[in-house]
Amino acid sequence: MSTQSIAFSAWQYQGRLWRKARLWFSPLVLLLIWFQVCRTGFFPEQILVSPGVVLETFRELWVSGELQEHLGKSLYRLALGFVLGVVLGITFGVGMGLSKTVERLFSPFFNAIRQVPSIAFIPMFILIFGVEETFKIVIVLKAAFFPVALAAYDAVKGIPQRFVEVAKVYRLPTRHLVSKLVLPSTVPPILTGMRLSLTRAWIVLVAAELLAADSGLGQMMEMGRQMFRIDVVMVGVILTGVVGFVLDRGCQWIERHLVRWNT
Repeated sequence: MSTQSIAFSAWQYQGRLWRKARLWFSPLVLLLIWFQVCRTGFFPEQILVSPGVVLETFRELWVSGELQEHLGKSLYRLALGFVLGVVLGITFGVGMGLSKTVERLFSPFFNAIRQVPSIAFIPMFILIFGVEETFKIVIVLKAAFFPVALAAYDAVKGIPQRFVEVAKVYRLPTRHLVSKLVLPSTVPPILTGMRLSLTRAWIVLVAAELLAADSGLGQMMEMGRQMFRIDVVMVGVILTGVVGFVLDRGCQWIERHLVRWNT
């Protein structure tokens, strides 16, 4: 191996190390600031606890199985509501993009409702569905539906009209038009919409569990607040952020690989 090849490999290795170091830089700085603020004693323990206390609380909740139970409930609601929202969003967005009639009938209502934050629907959904599982799944479905539907609609509208006209000239069946032309052409924007909708759905779900739930991360944090257990609340906050980060990075990985395969 030549000297230039060795130098280039070393440069690539250093680049990978630097990228990994940047990933951990912000959390480590925040952890250091948190630790130093706790050492000053400026805030009482009822308001701010040390990282060590939070870590010990995390261990206790994990050993008891309480943390896994709450996290499992939240992820189940997220998965079910998200899948339903994505399927309905793609179907509606593609249908509205392909059909002028559907667009004229539903576009004004769709554009009006999607402007309303999902959290604003929580009181209405509680009145309609109660505080059981259906309410949480529906609120996740709503949060996932609109970004995916909008992404699918815009993607279909972005397909060159001449492609659609050629398909019509050859009298391509609708199912083949969708499977052979529309869906392959709209994969990247739909994946972006799914990534956006997943993070929104996770945030909305935790907020819904804070307000009305008997299980889930949000409910765990709310019970910690009621019992003045800020350590439990902090465990919930940190875990919520970590789960959201992992979900977003997972979507990025899937998006890169699927788009690469599609091209």
